[in-house]
Amino acid sequence: MNFNNWIRQFHRWMSIAFTLMVIANFVALGFVGEQVAWLGFLTLLPLFMLLFSGLYLFALPYLAKGRGAAEG
Repeated sequence: MNFNNWIRQFHRWMSIAFTLMVIANFVALGFVGEQVAWLGFLTLLPLFMLLFSGLYLFALPYLAKGRGAAEG
């Protein structure tokens, strides 16, 4: 498995983790009646991982286009 495929798989799993944490945040809000701060901050970890992996995946076609134009 090359690095790009690994990043794609990592991005998919982080999106699942982020979605589950947001759902847990809403469930906790329903049970407790107020925002649980540590759970909200814990949700930021997969969000930042999604940001960095998503920016990398967004830039991939542009980087490949630049390499292909230089070679051909």
